[in-house]
Amino acid sequence: MRERYGKMALVGNSDCCSPDCCTGLPVQAATVAGYDARELEMVPQASIIGAGCGAPVRFADLQKGETVLDLGSGAGIDVFLSANSVGRSGKVIGIDMTDEMLERARNIAKDNGYTNVEFRKADIEVRIPVDDQSVDVAISNCVINLTTDKVKTFKEIYRILRNGGRMVISDLVADRKAVESINIDSWTSCIDGALAKSDYLGSIKDAGFQEARILEERPFNDGKLMNGRKITSLVIRAVK
Repeated sequence: MRERYGKMALVGNSDCCSPDCCTGLPVQAATVAGYDARELEMVPQASIIGAGCGAPVRFADLQKGETVLDLGSGAGIDVFLSANSVGRSGKVIGIDMTDEMLERARNIAKDNGYTNVEFRKADIEVRIPVDDQSVDVAISNCVINLTTDKVKTFKEIYRILRNGGRMVISDLVADRKAVESINIDSWTSCIDGALAKSDYLGSIKDAGFQEARILEERPFNDGKLMNGRKITSLVIRAVK
């Protein structure tokens, strides 16, 4: 999986959260995931690689001066959108597991004069390299479904959020549990790792969040079955 996403950073125009993972779709595919043209014009074009299944920043109600953490930040599209919202008095931290993505995102930030962002390498299932209760908002775009232990990942998010802090994430869920699979293509395209919706929401609650509210819900892949399951894209908000 690390190799696949590292390749995306080099190719620069693949969509690894879709049925056609890593096949060279144009960057305009990002609009399908919920971004509008105005938002795409506000960020460096090199940060738009078409990965994702939603636009969590649009629902995060970011404020000037806030600290934001993006889990699975990739080339940085949501980091840069967040940085525009929190301003120079705020800070945005992008977390990614691939050296190639981190290098790409750091170069984009440097080339475009972003001084309120930074990128750190980590496996979000192990530990997020951020202090306890130091983040106002945690966002993520179609990344947590790639983890094998969702509860552990949500516990890490809970740990780093300040009291009253919020998590706003886009992700994929399914209408029922998946048959156990080790198919890397299906997992990397966010299909086999997608939990049943009730299990996904339960994972958030098990991590300590009191409530997980669905802000947006829409069919994925035009509602067509994928590996025998119906996949849905959600935007979810939870508060610590």
